Amino acid sequence: MAAWFADSLMARLMAAPWWLQAWVGWMMVANTASVVFLRHREARWVLTVWIGNVITMMALYEAVGYVRLLGLSHVLWWTPLLAYLFAVRGRFAQAGAFGAWARALTVTIAVSLVIDYIDVIRYFMGDGALGG
Repeated sequence: MAAWFADSLMARLMAAPWWLQAWVGWMMVANTASVVFLRHREARWVLTVWIGNVITMMALYEAVGYVRLLGLSHVLWWTPLLAYLFAVRGRFAQAGAFGAWARALTVTIAVSLVIDYIDVIRYFMGDGALGG
């Protein structure tokens, strides 16, 4: 394995337990699927936030390493996105594939944020290490 990859966030995630790999993989697919629905304003916001989140998480990893504080990236980007998606959720009810994706993504982000808020709080309480 190339030295530059050996100590990367992606390498850490690939070494994580299968369930964490599956969850992260699902979040990546769910967010990246926004490109299929770019004619919808909501999908354009999701893609913008997704790009910002990836950049922020990589910068956080470089700054602090593989610690619970990485959840801060989701907290900062996804909290306002979740509020927005919740506010416009009425548009998803009869919207076919777009609506199904938007509903699944909204639930995914909500679940992730519960985990991320807990991780960030635990980090600031002195429990910084991430398992896996």
